[in-house]
Amino acid sequence: MGLFQKLFKHTFIYGLATVLPRMLSFLLTPLFVSVLQTDEYGEVSIIFAWFAIFNVFLAYGMETAFFRFYNGKEKKEEVVSTSLVSILSSTFIFLVLALSFGGFIAQSLDIDLRYIRFAIYILALDALVIIPFAYLRANERPIRYAMVKIINVSINLGLNLFFLLLLPKLAEANPESLLNVIYQPGFEISYIFLSNLMASAVTLLMMAGIYTRQPLRFNRGIWRRMLRYALPVMIAGIAFTINEVFDRILLWELLPEDIAESEVGKYAACYKIALFMTLFATAFRLGIEPFFFSHSSTENPQKAYAQITNYFVILGSVILLTVVVFADLLKRIVVPNSDYWEAMPIVPIILLASFCLGIYHNLSVWYKVTDRTRFGAFISMTGAVITILLNVFLIPKIGYYASALATLAAYGSMMTLSYLLGRKYYPVPYNFRKIVFYLGLSVIFSALSFYVFNRSLVVGCLFLFVFLALVYKMEKEVLKRIFLKRAK
Repeated sequence: MGLFQKLFKHTFIYGLATVLPRMLSFLLTPLFVSVLQTDEYGEVSIIFAWFAIFNVFLAYGMETAFFRFYNGKEKKEEVVSTSLVSILSSTFIFLVLALSFGGFIAQSLDIDLRYIRFAIYILALDALVIIPFAYLRANERPIRYAMVKIINVSINLGLNLFFLLLLPKLAEANPESLLNVIYQPGFEISYIFLSNLMASAVTLLMMAGIYTRQPLRFNRGIWRRMLRYALPVMIAGIAFTINEVFDRILLWELLPEDIAESEVGKYAACYKIALFMTLFATAFRLGIEPFFFSHSSTENPQKAYAQITNYFVILGSVILLTVVVFADLLKRIVVPNSDYWEAMPIVPIILLASFCLGIYHNLSVWYKVTDRTRFGAFISMTGAVITILLNVFLIPKIGYYASALATLAAYGSMMTLSYLLGRKYYPVPYNFRKIVFYLGLSVIFSALSFYVFNRSLVVGCLFLFVFLALVYKMEKEVLKRIFLKRAK
């Protein structure tokens, strides 16, 4: 079990490093909803949605390709150097073109030009650290990885607090000081992006050593093979991003103009409560992805993959039920403005959708280790089509509930497709009955607690206690071996 102890250790550290940046969004939500109206927060959410889409294009699947080739037969130094040159070149081209056509982009997306310029610089800075971060993960340096991420979050959070809370008070108290030159009323959205920009710049400075230490040689043959592997991953990434954020854009476009921004703001704010599941799933994925590749050539890796998925489902089921039971308490912390609470019924749906996505990531091992990434693109595109069609058809009828249901339908379909295709091309002995039991029971208890018993905390805690007791009874020996390290 030493292998799994190591996996869970790395998952915890990578999880901390990944949870913190994501937690930034979680931590800033109370601040944003306190200083911004629902329509203003809706505008911020739309900008970040476009942000996510362009981020995928700038990465173009090279992170996953780096892991595959770094652990393959190629010389590691050439893989690192070629990857760095590729990202450096593509980012420079993007920066030149985006700044040249910034006005056109702003007009096309109906976004203020100053926000577009902020976004361009942030996207470029973030793209340049993709390979350096992947290098740390591939070389199992989670502490360094976590440290840089923590500093990034600290700077971003600190600057947001300063610009949005402290600076207005200081400027008001000292009308003759220099602070009044820095502070601009109505500049809140720009302050949000300025904080992000400064944090990204510091992160690049901390990670720039790999560019200066590494001879930047370009191997065209390796690059072509990496690109062939990466492009389907990019398509999958674009589709994933559509599933994750495109609903905000469609809500913006399809709802009546007088309520669109406000409805997007409510939806995006309550969506944050489901972030607990997203954080867990993302942390788990970061821990297992290098594991998948590094152990793909060992004896019977499928058995290990099946065990990992079992553990994920158990932990995910506990998180799903726990967040649903305490949703009314969490909303007062995450979304302290009651103007946003109208969208609370979407929370269990988004939680379950994120859980399905996490299971999909675990199931996706089969096409990654067999170099069939085109199937990942196909599965993700299927999810994206479902997302777009259901949103377009249902938003005019049921508003943001359509977006929540479309997200669940998309991720649920992707999970099912990956499982069925994986059985054909790379059979893994998943304990299907146990997975269905834990997933199904947590969903039933969650639905009863939230919708039938109207979020009763007493009833919800009773369901949670029963579920945890069943988990302990069924998994007692396994949990002891993992967490108490009794196995040798």
